[in-house]
Amino acid sequence: MIAAYAPGSVSNVACGFDVLGFALDEPGDVVIAAQKDGPGVVIAGIEGDGGRLPTDPARNTAGAAVQALLKRLETTRGVSLTIHKGLPLASGIGSSGASAVAAVVAVNELLGRPAALDLLLACAMAGEQAGCGASHPDNVAPSLYGGFVLARSANPPDIVRLPVPEGLACAVLHPHVEVQTGAARALLGNTVPLGDAVRQWGNLGALVASLFNGDQALLSRSLEDVIAEPKRASLVPGFHAVKAAALSAGALGCSLSGSGPSVFALASSMAVATRAGDAMRHAFNAESGVGADVWVSLVGRQGARVIS
Repeated sequence: MIAAYAPGSVSNVACGFDVLGFALDEPGDVVIAAQKDGPGVVIAGIEGDGGRLPTDPARNTAGAAVQALLKRLETTRGVSLTIHKGLPLASGIGSSGASAVAAVVAVNELLGRPAALDLLLACAMAGEQAGCGASHPDNVAPSLYGGFVLARSANPPDIVRLPVPEGLACAVLHPHVEVQTGAARALLGNTVPLGDAVRQWGNLGALVASLFNGDQALLSRSLEDVIAEPKRASLVPGFHAVKAAALSAGALGCSLSGSGPSVFALASSMAVATRAGDAMRHAFNAESGVGADVWVSLVGRQGARVIS
């Protein structure tokens, strides 16, 4: 048996809608792969999902990703998967993508590592598409590769790996509410005013430059979303108070993680991220009667890995 861990991820990163993401160190999902008699994939068990995820491999992101991998490798070997969810569902931190990534990494190790990372990425994306109806390279790619990534193209995947400034850390507030990606995307419509688009492009280019230069001031100025955040902020109780609290505590910037409801704040160090996380929790509790979790971690440089 082989166990693999894949971390959660923050996508969009304010100005990088659908193209930018980074990995967290934790939390994440663990998938255990074991050889079974006969061909095909079975889901032997799922823990941590409250019984909500399907065990039909064709409808489960992890199962469908492994089916895609076995097909691409042209093997008839059979695989059994056990999924341990450390990431909450519909949380905006890449829960479905992490399961798919952990599954293909575990099975690839079980088979003797015949597949390169690019093939694992393609299969994880195919699994996410089959399992939840959409595929997000800005979640799957950082979960697999670690660090910051820029998804220049989703089909075919063209992933640019970006540097991570030393010590860069993140606080994530996860309210105990769910935001379905499809519903959140519907709020955006299909058009963007040209002025907003130009401002967003400028922020994205500057953010990429700040990662290469280690320029925290430029990074802070670039963490601005003028397209998705204004339309989605209402989905998160107390969002504006949470953002203000993070910035007051010294965070470089704060925005929605993916389509929400999670809210992330980037910080120059773990100490600042911890202060920002505490401030975000306090602000959220004052604005909402809903519970929330807070995770603080370095931006995860390693990505998915075999753990046993």
